[in-house]
Amino acid sequence: MIIKRAVTSEPINEVIQNRWSPRAFDRNRQVPREMLFSICEAARWAPSCFNDQPYRYIVWDYHHNKSAFDRAFNCLGEWNQKWVQTVPVLFVALADSIFRKTGKANRWGQYDTGAASVSICLQATSLGLMAHQMGGFDGDKLKKEFGIDDRFTPMAMIAVGYQAEIEVLDESYHKDELKARERIPLGRNFFDSEWEVPILKDFA
Repeated sequence: MIIKRAVTSEPINEVIQNRWSPRAFDRNRQVPREMLFSICEAARWAPSCFNDQPYRYIVWDYHHNKSAFDRAFNCLGEWNQKWVQTVPVLFVALADSIFRKTGKANRWGQYDTGAASVSICLQATSLGLMAHQMGGFDGDKLKKEFGIDDRFTPMAMIAVGYQAEIEVLDESYHKDELKARERIPLGRNFFDSEWEVPILKDFA
């Protein structure tokens, strides 16, 4: 089992520190339904503009409905199919472009769907599961296959399950699976009061 705790410059929550995106999953180890409901519940309580909750998710469980899972699997790109073949559960995150209450355009729908998806990944981590979000899929094919309304934009598919040993993966994935986690230094993306003024610790 590979553990990749983030080496952070500041203390952060342990669940966030332990979350990473593996590709080695154990399809033979079924994810309990109560865990899937817990993951969905975590997403349900994510913040959203006007509490509109613009996200929708389809959940495909290989052990619950293999036929539907296979239809979703066939919407993935070839690179992702090669490792997702060992994944037991897939989610797709869909963002509504229209506010439920007003019928007007919701330009924050995609942002809010991303927030809910982070909750999915963190809740999965807290339960001893792993999650890997991916953009390599055919959104138009998926919408047609599952009759999804045009107002919804497929944002990402998310693999969820128990981690497996690296040997389940083709060797072409091993380097990425083993490499250290990295992030851009804090001051490159976080600014203090003005644009591109790096936020720094005040030691005064």
